[in-house]
Amino acid sequence: MKLTKLSTTALLLTAISTVTINSTALADAARGLEIATAVDEQNDGFVDTTSTMLMTLINRSGKKSERKMRALTLEVPGDGDKSMSIFDQPADVRGTASLTHSHSVKADDQWLYLPALKRVKRISSKNKSGPFMGSEFAFEDISSQEVDKYTYEYLGEDEIDGIKVFKIESKPAYKHSGYTRLINWIDQERMIVLKVEYFDRKNSPLKVLTFTDHQQYLDKFWRAGTLEMNNLQTKKSTVIEFSDYEFQTGLTDKDFNSSALKRLR
Repeated sequence: MKLTKLSTTALLLTAISTVTINSTALADAARGLEIATAVDEQNDGFVDTTSTMLMTLINRSGKKSERKMRALTLEVPGDGDKSMSIFDQPADVRGTASLTHSHSVKADDQWLYLPALKRVKRISSKNKSGPFMGSEFAFEDISSQEVDKYTYEYLGEDEIDGIKVFKIESKPAYKHSGYTRLINWIDQERMIVLKVEYFDRKNSPLKVLTFTDHQQYLDKFWRAGTLEMNNLQTKKSTVIEFSDYEFQTGLTDKDFNSSALKRLR
């Protein structure tokens, strides 16, 4: 088949357009990864932390219930962090504890200790999208958000309450996530996340997480004093307030193994 000059020109323009689109997509992916990496590096070197937490569950009618907890985190260079949450109040959840070994690439390991049953339950990777202790946080939300767990796209710039932010989209690169994608709003100056929008498996808006009341520790590490997760579909929300942050307290791997859960007080 002979191509006319017009057809040849049209094919050339289509090819140029395709190359331009692909180049733009690659540039946005690289920029998104660059920003995500900068956020991650800003937190390098904290070693370990402890804190107390007040978790408030709010149902769609506005009724509240509170849970008091302790949180421990251990930095693991070259892999995801290890973290533990221990429930102290109320009485019906006292002694319940969760343990997470986050990983950069492979599936996270998570356990839940239920004192009434006196046993440690391993959380299946297929259940990571389930609610954490009745809250609007999923089990996958309480893992450290390692850079390699996602693919990225730079979406541009915006503002939150007068603060200039980068917007990047991240898509889970691991199986069994409850999300198709997340949109992260990142403070351009401090390189910390201020807001995350979650989209469910049907790509519909599901939840919005906001981080407020930030304080800086050891002249480097920013921590939000308040996390608020709002479920747009159920109209429920969970607020977590942090206090009594301490860094570099001497925690070790021995404090973060599944057998240690039974010894907690």
